[in-house]
Amino acid sequence: MASPLAKLPARYLVQAVGLSVLRQAAREWTGTPPHLLSLSYPKPDGFSAQPKDLRPPERENGLRIMSGAFVFGGETVAPGPRGDPWNRASPSRRFAVGLHRFGWMRDLLTGGPEAAAEGLRLTLEWRRTFGRWNAFSWSSDVLERRVFNLACAGRAITARASDAETAQIALDLARQARFLLGLNEGPARAAERACAAAVAGCALADPAGERLMTKALAKLVRALPVTVQPDGGHASRSPQAALELLFDLLTLDEALSQRGLPPPEELIRAIDRLGGAVRFFTLADGRLAAFQGGEAASRAYIAAARSLDDTPPDASGPVTRNGYQRLESRALQVLADAAPPAKGAWSVTACAQPLAIEVLVGGKRLVVGGGWSPNAQAPQAMRLVDAASTASVGDAHCGQPLRGFPAQVLGPRLVSAPDKVEARRHEAEGAQWLEMSHDGWAERFGLRHERRLYVDVAADELRGEDRFSPTGAAPGPDGRRFIPFMVRFHLAPGVQAQVARDKKSVLLKPEGGDAGWWLRNDALEVAIEPSVHYERGMPRRSQQIVLRGQARLESGARVRWKLSQANRVDAPAPDA
Repeated sequence: MASPLAKLPARYLVQAVGLSVLRQAAREWTGTPPHLLSLSYPKPDGFSAQPKDLRPPERENGLRIMSGAFVFGGETVAPGPRGDPWNRASPSRRFAVGLHRFGWMRDLLTGGPEAAAEGLRLTLEWRRTFGRWNAFSWSSDVLERRVFNLACAGRAITARASDAETAQIALDLARQARFLLGLNEGPARAAERACAAAVAGCALADPAGERLMTKALAKLVRALPVTVQPDGGHASRSPQAALELLFDLLTLDEALSQRGLPPPEELIRAIDRLGGAVRFFTLADGRLAAFQGGEAASRAYIAAARSLDDTPPDASGPVTRNGYQRLESRALQVLADAAPPAKGAWSVTACAQPLAIEVLVGGKRLVVGGGWSPNAQAPQAMRLVDAASTASVGDAHCGQPLRGFPAQVLGPRLVSAPDKVEARRHEAEGAQWLEMSHDGWAERFGLRHERRLYVDVAADELRGEDRFSPTGAAPGPDGRRFIPFMVRFHLAPGVQAQVARDKKSVLLKPEGGDAGWWLRNDALEVAIEPSVHYERGMPRRSQQIVLRGQARLESGARVRWKLSQANRVDAPAPDA
């Protein structure tokens, strides 16, 4: 039986060809003298404000840059002190993106006036090579962040510059912001692009800055209701995307205050909603839940975004947002992805990992996902179901990223992901439980995955059941009557795992934790296998527990499991 994915490329190929033709026509105009001239007027009269980015800088990285080394994701380019990083090849596209986004400027400026002078020099060196236009360095994903970062650094790096140098930097920022604002690349990141241009408008002096700011704010007001959901979730369903947009909007709000201007009502509403979402996704260890193309980020990074949040830290909030469900007891915290992944243009960072979970015990991460993000040096396979703590059937995927030419034009959108994901929540005294299901295996195998999660608050236990129920939609591939299935629990880096003497139960010990936890189950086979988890874009070795079984297509199958503290008297003995 052919995979349904085989039917998809033709439809996406048509879209890709049409968009490619439009982009090629735009490219013929972009970079021509008339186009560059249209971006240059009115000329800004220097800088007016210095927007403040709340993202915490890394002083160590700034010191490395001063010594002549640029490091991104473990890769290094070292032109030496006062060297030129722009005239040499980058080791990877990911490195080049980080370099041209100018995010390192925030780290560099922690070094004081000497570092600011170096920032000015590096910016002027960049403009000599890339200042007119370049297909890569002026692409939307690179340009958006560079405009934002240069706007925040403009006054600092030109504090001791000559009038001519200040005029060059201000004009470059204005041209790039106008170009960014003129891009028409759909709804995904439209709010982020408009916000970056608005921050640049606040930074630049009148009248050029005011005109840019007014136009950008108008676009932002239109984009925010589409990007920020009523419950505060980002349309991409990435918790980290909500956090990053919150940082940007807080910067814009503060920059408008410097200019003595009131923020639009839609901006304040979005900040309030995103702040609530970030609170929801911040788990007991002070880091984010890492789902749908978002990383956990560091504790300090999250704290910086919440520094202006006056909500009491112990205030109870909603137990569901943006399609995620949270279950908690004294020692347990569970977050489950109980909604379909984003679709269309919003799905370029989405993951086909329905009903995935993360589990914290005693405030420490125990069960996680792969931690894939677009900034990670990681294969697209990390977006598939096997890279998450959920169930898979056979050797199939319930959705995968676009590849080839369509992916080059449309981005690596997720295709053939589950459309129907259902969740029902129940609560009683001392208990919380979820009943979830999705149809990702229905077309190929005629099976529906149902996951039940039950938290016994008094006992601090998480009980789970993964059931594969027949839908009658398909007889199964090649006439097979039995299909293998796997339920995976990816463990956080540093978690130790040991199978007990009964060859079923697994003893888990979190890194730095005193107490162990038993994962007991009734699977046919239990194995501990290698895994990988990405943090700050870098891979870390970890392990995964894999429960294996066989599903009969006409009757289905189930596997039950339970996570409980190891000090219970009914716990099995570990294997010596």
